[in-house]
Amino acid sequence: MLNQKVNSPIQQLNESLFDAHHVNVYLKRDDLIHPKISGNKWRKLKHNIIDAKSRNRSLLISFGGAYSNHIHALAHAGKEFGFKTLGIIRGEYDPSNPTLQYAQSCGMQLKFVSRLEYKQRHNAEYLINLEASYPNSVVIPEGGTNELALLGFNDLINEIPREKSDYLICPCGSGGTSAGLLKNCDDTQIVISIPVLKKAQYLYNEITQLTGKNTNNLQFFDQYHQGGYGKINPPLLDFIQAFYQQHGILLEPIYSGKMMMAFYDLLEKGHFKRGSSITLLHTGGIQGIDGMKQRGLVPTDWPIKLIP
Repeated sequence: MLNQKVNSPIQQLNESLFDAHHVNVYLKRDDLIHPKISGNKWRKLKHNIIDAKSRNRSLLISFGGAYSNHIHALAHAGKEFGFKTLGIIRGEYDPSNPTLQYAQSCGMQLKFVSRLEYKQRHNAEYLINLEASYPNSVVIPEGGTNELALLGFNDLINEIPREKSDYLICPCGSGGTSAGLLKNCDDTQIVISIPVLKKAQYLYNEITQLTGKNTNNLQFFDQYHQGGYGKINPPLLDFIQAFYQQHGILLEPIYSGKMMMAFYDLLEKGHFKRGSSITLLHTGGIQGIDGMKQRGLVPTDWPIKLIP
């Protein structure tokens, strides 16, 4: 499957609001790529795994928080494609954590570290020593973002017809998805990046450094984080529930929900050119909802099931 094109569906969204603003709106359903390695995690991991296989590496090491979509996806990818995996996790073990339970069921070894040690995850010397401590390993950055990850978004861009993508919109956590779209889009397309964390301006710099591309193609809106990374509030949950009822598509509150909420606000403010076509990227991450319920961040019956 690694060398096959996935070509996830593009679903048109229809609303009177879109007609009123004279725009065509589409959702790229990368959440449907794979039942366990969904969304941008598939895009980022694909070429990292191909590279690891080409170098005959047997162990994949990466970093993440206790409810990380990346850790969840990496654990399954290791199981599916024949790698051992090691997840370096910020914090302490919680036996009721569904994300880590699943990672362990896939055979992932978990190493819990302090926040102080976790801050070393970008330190070159730390990474060299880490790889040396585990023979035949390869270290993939937190979130999967590196130059190999960007290659996966070339496939994504090629799957979206140009006439449907004057604007490409994605949520932003580590900057990899935004960078991948920016690097591979043409000079007439606009990439809109919606950071989901506070004080995200540093991500703008990382995106542009990863791509080396003219930033005229990038629009970066850092006011839609809804209180910060992992922060969830009732208006956000109500918005996702209403979107689910109207379109039959489930978003999650950490990434895609915030992106979609930002899009509606920008639309109502007249941000998009009349007659333009907009494709939003559903980056997956639905697995994280179980962890939100376990922590009491969302009601156990959320979202309310669709009315037949």
